[in-house]
Amino acid sequence: MAKNIKNDAITSRDDDFAQWYTDVCRKAELMDYSSVKGFIIYRPYGYAMWEQIQQFMDRRFKETGHENVYMPMLIPESLLQKEKDHVEGFAPECAVVTRGGQNELEDPLIVRPTSETLFSEHYAKIVKSYRDLPKKYNQWCSVVRWEKTTRPFLRGSEFLWQEGHTVHATEEEARAETLQMRDVYVETCKDLLAIPLITGRKTEREKFAGAEETYTIEALMHDGKVLQSGTSHYFGQGFAKAFGIQFLDKDNKQKYIYQTSWGASTRLLGAIIMVHGDDNGLVLPPRVAPTQVVIVPIQQQKPGVLDQANEICESLKAKGIRVKVDDSDKSPGWKFSEAEMRGIPVRIEIGPRDLEKGVCVVAKRNDGVKDTMTIDEALPEKIIALMDQIHNEMYAKAEAHLKAHITESTNFDEFGKILDTVGGYIKTPWCGDDACEVKVKEAYQATSRCYEPNEAKEDDVCPCCGKKAKHIIYYARAY
Repeated sequence: MAKNIKNDAITSRDDDFAQWYTDVCRKAELMDYSSVKGFIIYRPYGYAMWEQIQQFMDRRFKETGHENVYMPMLIPESLLQKEKDHVEGFAPECAVVTRGGQNELEDPLIVRPTSETLFSEHYAKIVKSYRDLPKKYNQWCSVVRWEKTTRPFLRGSEFLWQEGHTVHATEEEARAETLQMRDVYVETCKDLLAIPLITGRKTEREKFAGAEETYTIEALMHDGKVLQSGTSHYFGQGFAKAFGIQFLDKDNKQKYIYQTSWGASTRLLGAIIMVHGDDNGLVLPPRVAPTQVVIVPIQQQKPGVLDQANEICESLKAKGIRVKVDDSDKSPGWKFSEAEMRGIPVRIEIGPRDLEKGVCVVAKRNDGVKDTMTIDEALPEKIIALMDQIHNEMYAKAEAHLKAHITESTNFDEFGKILDTVGGYIKTPWCGDDACEVKVKEAYQATSRCYEPNEAKEDDVCPCCGKKAKHIIYYARAY
C-alpha cells in the first residue's frame, strides 16, 4: 500500500497561522480572489459546504415556523436614515450608488449592509391586526460592508448569509424568539459543524446598532483567537416606532409590535477551517463535508478492482452517503494526499489483495486510524456509524481545546500574559461599566466577547476598577 504523502505546499499552522489559513483556502479550492478586493469567488467545494449549512439551518427555520422571502439589494438613503442608531452603526461601511445610467440620483441608494429598514418598511404596510402576527421571515442573500482589511470568509466586503426578521404582539414572545434562534445557531455548530461555543449577551458597547439586546455565539480557533459566529438581536419597539409598525390588538387598541433579527454567515466556513484543520489541510466534520467518503482503488487496472470500488460506491449512495470513486490516473499516494488536503472524512482503499479477502481498508481523516472492514451488505451502516464516531471525536477534541483555553482571572495585570501565552478567553467579574472594557482593549488588544448577566458572586470585584462586580464577562482577541 502506498503511504500518505504530506502536502508540503501548505504552511505549518504553528509557523504562520495566517498563511496556513490562506494556503488551505486556496489549495483546497474553497475560493479564489476576484478583481475587486474583498469580493471573493466561492468555488464549488467551498460553496457546497455553505449549501450543507444552508440546508441544515433552513430546515430548522421552517420547523420553527419561519418563511423565506427576498428583499431588494438597494435601500434608499432616506429610508436608512429613519433609525438613527442603526444608520450610525453602518454608515462607515456602506457602499453607495449615486448614479443610475447617465443620471445622478436625487436619493442615493445604499447597497444592502443588512435589511432591518427594508423589513420594517414592509411590515408597516402589511401588519394591521393582531391576527397578522407573528410574522417570521428569513432571507438568504449577500450583503456589502466596505471593509478596509479583508480575509476569505472571515471578513469580506461582500459575504453570504441568512438574516431573520420577525415581528410579534408581545415582548415575551419576541424575547423567546431571540433566544430560540440563538439556540438554533448553537445546534448548527454542535450537531453539524462539531464546534463547541461560548454563548452569552453582548455588552452595550458591542451590541448590534439599534438593538436593545444582542446574544452571540463565539467559537475558539486553533490559534487562540475567537470568532463571532452568529448573533440574535432583540429590538424591542425601537424600529417599530421609527417606522410606525402598529397593529390593532384584541382590546381594540393600537399598539407597536416587538421585533427581532438574527443572522449567521459564511464566517462559519472560516470557523470550520480554523477549528478543525491541520498541517495537511482541511479536516471536515462528516455532516458538512461535500464528499463524505472517497474510494481509492489500488492497482485499478487489475481485474475486478474498479468494479468493486464502484459497487461499494453505489451501495453507499443508496444510503444517502456523499461518496465518489477517485479513478483518475494519479498515483494512490497522490490521491491519499489530495483527499487529506480536502478534508474528506473517510477514505476507503481497495486493491487486488483486499479483493481476494473480501475486505477493504477504511481510514479516518481526523486521526489517521485505519481499520479493515468486510465488504458486505452491512458496510454502509458501518460507514454511517463511523462518521457519527468521527463527528463526536472532533467535537470532543475541539471542546477539550476550548476548556483548556478558558482562564479565570481576577488580576488585571495578568491579562496580557494569559492572552500572550495561553490565548483563548479570560473569564472575569465585571462591574458593567464600559470604561473597563475600553481599558482591557487599550492595554491588551482584547475585546469583550459576551457576558453572563447578574452571575457575579457576592464578593466579586471588577479587576479593572475594583468596584463591586455584577456580571461575569469573557475577554479575548478576536478575528
